[in-house]
Amino acid sequence: MATAEAPHTPTAPAGVSAGRDRERAWAWGGLAVVLLGGLGLRLWGVGQGLPYVYNSDEADHFVPRAVRMFEQGTLNPHYFANPPALTYVLHYAFALAYGGAHGAVHELAAHPASVYTLARVLVALLGTGALWLLYIAGARLFGRAVGLLAAAIEAVAFLPVFYAHLALNDTPTLAPVALSLLGSAGVLRKGRARDYLLAGIGLGLACASKYTAGIVVAPLIAAIAARYLDVSAKTDASVGAKADAGAKADAGAKPSANAGRSAVAGIALASACALAAFLIANPYALLDYSAFHTELVHQSTLSAEAQGKLGAPKQGGLVYYLWSLTWGLGWAPALAALGGAVAVWRSERAPWWMLVPAALLFLAFMGTQGRYFGRWLLPIFPILCLLAAYFCVWLVRWAGRMLAAPPQRRALAALLATSLLVQGFAASVHSGLVLSRADTRTLTREWMLAHIPAGAPIVVEPVSPNVWGQRWNKYPSLKSRIAANGALTGQERLVGIEDYERTLSPSLVGYYERHGYCWVVRASTESGRAFADRSKIGRSAVPLATAYYRVLGRHAEVVYRASPYASGQQAVPFGFDWSFDYYPSAYERPGPAMTVYRLRGGRCRTAPG
Repeated sequence: MATAEAPHTPTAPAGVSAGRDRERAWAWGGLAVVLLGGLGLRLWGVGQGLPYVYNSDEADHFVPRAVRMFEQGTLNPHYFANPPALTYVLHYAFALAYGGAHGAVHELAAHPASVYTLARVLVALLGTGALWLLYIAGARLFGRAVGLLAAAIEAVAFLPVFYAHLALNDTPTLAPVALSLLGSAGVLRKGRARDYLLAGIGLGLACASKYTAGIVVAPLIAAIAARYLDVSAKTDASVGAKADAGAKADAGAKPSANAGRSAVAGIALASACALAAFLIANPYALLDYSAFHTELVHQSTLSAEAQGKLGAPKQGGLVYYLWSLTWGLGWAPALAALGGAVAVWRSERAPWWMLVPAALLFLAFMGTQGRYFGRWLLPIFPILCLLAAYFCVWLVRWAGRMLAAPPQRRALAALLATSLLVQGFAASVHSGLVLSRADTRTLTREWMLAHIPAGAPIVVEPVSPNVWGQRWNKYPSLKSRIAANGALTGQERLVGIEDYERTLSPSLVGYYERHGYCWVVRASTESGRAFADRSKIGRSAVPLATAYYRVLGRHAEVVYRASPYASGQQAVPFGFDWSFDYYPSAYERPGPAMTVYRLRGGRCRTAPG
C-alpha cells in the first residue's frame, strides 16, 4: 500500500538558519542584560526619603488618590487633572497586597513607607516593561540591532531612570507609548488586524496615563497612510503587469478600492480599541464627564500659563526642551536622533513619516506652553531612541563598506553604541548613589529632634509633608497675613504652595519673635525661587520675599545646615529640573540646602533652647 508523502515545506539553507539562530540568541541575551540593568538602575534608591514623601506631586496625586477610593467606596477618582490609569493600577495592587479597603487605608496611615515602596516598585517594573516593548517595536520596524540599542538607550537615559523612582505617571506612560509604536510598526510592515489592535490599545492606554502621550496617534496615522499607498501601488502594478502580459483582467477588480476598504477597516478597529482601552482605564471620563472636562480644561490652562510658577525659566519652551534633551537623554543620543531622521529619510521614507513628524509636532506643541519641565518630553523618548539607534546601525553599515575585517566593524559598532550610552549610564549611576543617601530634610529633622523641645513653636517652609513637623507647634506657612505693602494685617487667607513666597515680608520676623516662633527652617528650593525670578531690569518678582530672607539672616543665628552638595562643590542655581532631580554631579544627597535659624529678639530671648 502506497503511503502519501508529507507536503514539502521550504526550509532555509542550513547556514542561513544557523545565522538566524545566532542572531536571535545574541539579541535575546543582550535584551536580558538591558532589562536587568534597566531594572537595577530604576530600583536603586527606590526608598529615597521614606517614610516622608518629599516630592509634592507624588504626595498629592496617585498613591493617596488610589487609597482614597477605598475610603470613599467608589472607583470615581474625582480627579482628572492627571488621567487615572496609574491610580487604578495602584488601587488594585494595594487591594491585593493589603487585603482590601481596610488594609490599604490602615497601611498608608500606619506604614506609609511600605505603600510608597510598593508603588515605586510597580512604576519601576512598568518602566522596565517599556524597554521590552521598545525592543520589539524597533526590531519590527528596523531590525533587532536597532531595537536592542534603542531599548539600551532608554534603559540608561537619565530622565526615564530618575522618574522611575517616584510613584508618578511619567515613566509608566512609556509602556503604552511603546505598545502603540509596536502596533504602528506592524501596521506599516504587515498590516494585520492584530497590529491595528495593538496600536489602538496602546494609544488608548497612553492617553489614559498621560494626556500628552496621545501624540502616538500621529505614528499610527502615518503608518496607515503609508500602508495604504504601498498596497495600492503594488496591487495596481501587479494588475498592470498582467494586462501587459495579455492576461485577462478581472473587470470587477478594483485594487485601489480594496486597499481603501482595508485601510478603513483598520482605522475602525484601531479607533474602537483606542476608545475601549481609554474608557477601561478612565471610565469616569464618560460616567462623570462634566468633572472630567472641567479639570482637563483647567490643566490645559495651567500648562499655558506663563507666569503662574515663580522661578520658572523664561527663555522659551523650545529652547528649554532642546537643552533638556542634552542631559535628560544625552548629547550623543540627541544628536544621533537628528542624524537618524536624516538617515531614515535617505533609506526609507515610510518609517520617517511614522516617527519624525510626531517628534517635531510634540516639540512644537510643548514648546508653545507657558510652563515646561524636562520630564514632559518623556512621551517622545521612545521615538528619539529609535532614531538614535537607527543612525548608529546605519553608520556602522556605511562605514563597514570600507572596513573589510569583521573585528574592525565590531569595534566600530561597540564604540558608537558606547558613545550613545555612556552619559546616561554615568548620570543614572550618580542618581542611584544620590538617592540611596539620606535626604537633607531627614537629616534636618533628626537634628531638630535632638535640639528643639517637643511642642516648641517653629516655622518651616513648605518643602516637607505635615507629618514631618507634627512634633512641634508649626506656623501655618500657607496662610498669608501680609498686605500689599508688606505690613501685617489682622486678616488671614489660605494660599497654594505656588504662592508661598508671596506670603513673606520682613515684618514677619518681628511677628515670629513676639509670638515665640524662635526656630525658622529655610529651604533653598523656596528661597531660590524668590532670588531666581527677576524681571528684565534685574528686579525680583517678589521683593518682599527677598527682603524677608535678608532680614532673617541679620536677626537670627544659624544653628544648623544640611547641604546636598559634595564637599568643595558650588551650589546649583535654582531650576525646576536640576533643583529637584539632582542631575548635576555636585549633588551628594537628595534634598534642598536646609538652614535652621534661631531668632534672638522678643520672646526668643528667654525661650528654651
